[in-house]
Amino acid sequence: MARKRKQPTGPLFLGIEGGGTRTVAVMADGRGKLVRRMEAGPGNVRLLDDGQLLELFQGIAVALPRPDAVGIGMAGARAESDRRRMREVAGRVWGPIPCQATDDLETALSAGDEPEGGGNGVRVLVLSGTGSCCFGRDAKGRTAKVGGWGHVLGDGGSGYDIGLRVLRASVRHSDETGKWPVLGKQILRRLRVNEPNELIPWAQSAPKDKVAELAEEVFRAAAKGDRMAGVILAEAGKSLAQEALACASKLAKRGTRVEFVLTGGTLLKQPKFAAQLGARLRKLWPGAVVTPLRREGAWGAVAVARGIRRPLRTTQTFTAKALAKPAGASGFDWVKLAPTEQQNPRSANLDKMPLVKAIELMASEDAKIPRAILECRKEIARAVGLVAAAFKRGGRLFYVGAGTSGRLGVLDASECPPTFRTPPELVQGIMAGGAPALVRSVEGAEDDAEAGAGSIKLRKVNARDVVVGITASGRTPFVWGALDEAGRRGAKTVLLCFNPFKKIEGHRRPNLVIAPQVGPEILTGSTRLKAGTATKLILNMLTTLAMARTGRVVGNLMVDLNPSNAKLRDRAVRIVRELCGVDDAKARRTLESCGWVVQRACAKLGRN
Repeated sequence: MARKRKQPTGPLFLGIEGGGTRTVAVMADGRGKLVRRMEAGPGNVRLLDDGQLLELFQGIAVALPRPDAVGIGMAGARAESDRRRMREVAGRVWGPIPCQATDDLETALSAGDEPEGGGNGVRVLVLSGTGSCCFGRDAKGRTAKVGGWGHVLGDGGSGYDIGLRVLRASVRHSDETGKWPVLGKQILRRLRVNEPNELIPWAQSAPKDKVAELAEEVFRAAAKGDRMAGVILAEAGKSLAQEALACASKLAKRGTRVEFVLTGGTLLKQPKFAAQLGARLRKLWPGAVVTPLRREGAWGAVAVARGIRRPLRTTQTFTAKALAKPAGASGFDWVKLAPTEQQNPRSANLDKMPLVKAIELMASEDAKIPRAILECRKEIARAVGLVAAAFKRGGRLFYVGAGTSGRLGVLDASECPPTFRTPPELVQGIMAGGAPALVRSVEGAEDDAEAGAGSIKLRKVNARDVVVGITASGRTPFVWGALDEAGRRGAKTVLLCFNPFKKIEGHRRPNLVIAPQVGPEILTGSTRLKAGTATKLILNMLTTLAMARTGRVVGNLMVDLNPSNAKLRDRAVRIVRELCGVDDAKARRTLESCGWVVQRACAKLGRN
């Protein structure tokens, strides 16, 4: 008769670590003892949609007892939007229990023991599995990361890198000698392909983990003395060591004591490769200590769950209250006061209204927009002044937004080079979620304040620049992250929103707030309607009038347009004819001789 498994008592802590190849879940009790462990499929959050992530967590929930707290670390969790998604899906599985989400690097580093030998407490995790990355932390909590860019842009020294190297080395050897190498033949046998040309379609469609599996053949061949395999592993180890040293250099001076902690399947399952890497690190970084990670990273996720009252740098607790008010919204009233989120009583029967009446209603609501904008004309004039002054001192204008607001900012920025012959960097649109979000929704991008700040850092915004944050409700965390960071860097900041009731803490208040009262939308909360129209009108004013104040407009003519097509060339001819009092033929000949630069042609002809 089978013995019943003894049910654990006391609090239970669930740690989940997701990697490119597998996910490990560990359940521990209050004393830190293992209750149960299980494995599941791949857990890179960037490669899983919400349905797949939900299925992964549900499988863990079915196999393990209900926890009292959950810690999750997953590969690919680079942004707050990734971590928010992990928390929200976890909430659908385990309910409103405390949950923290971070990346698998944080959890792996937390899984190790305290730094050996004391010193300055700098530890650098060197991870090589299917992918690769280096992540370090010092005694003050400062962190540094090198690598982790994925298999297309990075992953040096990973299983994938080694697998790709052997494919390329085999092809190169064949091209140079006319013979397929011994190691290449092992690869063909493993893949069950009949001849080398079949590698082309395989390599084009093979998943990352299947390419990484080829590393096993390289290690096997190296153990037998295969020269090609030895060269491949030496190059991969050198690449990994360079990233580890670069990571350490961000946190400590060369020669100070640093502990390099090795982890990931490629390093832990290949001790000779790990030993060679360790020797290289000790040689290039005197005083280095190199140790393997003694416990798998899921135990670091358990530590995260146990320490939920002391959250890690990149984590947040999941509760119903946390979902009710997104991260980055602290310091000002949230959507409940935004007119754009209120219901419009005039459109209560929109679905049943006759079409002609509905059109009349929408037109009458849109007719309110100019009056609302005029109420803010002084603030808009000040904003134009800020932008014009920035242009005169060599500064730039940045629009930052999400959804409709972001798309309109990108649109206005993209129209400046053809209209005013400005360099593309003079007016830039920053969109939450990047270029993909211009044509489709990117889940959670607008809630990532950290990403908003990062976009400002990446563009090296400074005191000469102006940053305009666009958010209909006035609360988008991505926009506030950008405004906060721009303010810290000394740039002039402007908030364009449609919530005049919004309260902002003094230390976060931008230099200027433009907040027209356009009222509730016809379709509740659909800010692509009145708020979107008002946004377009105001952005038109900012750039058109700022360009007019900086010499790119004469009268009402675009004297700096870029005549990039037949229509614009005809317009350029008309402008020169008007300004210089010549006929079309002479205006065209002069423009052609001046490279179709209107101002240069006018100067040559002598403007009236």
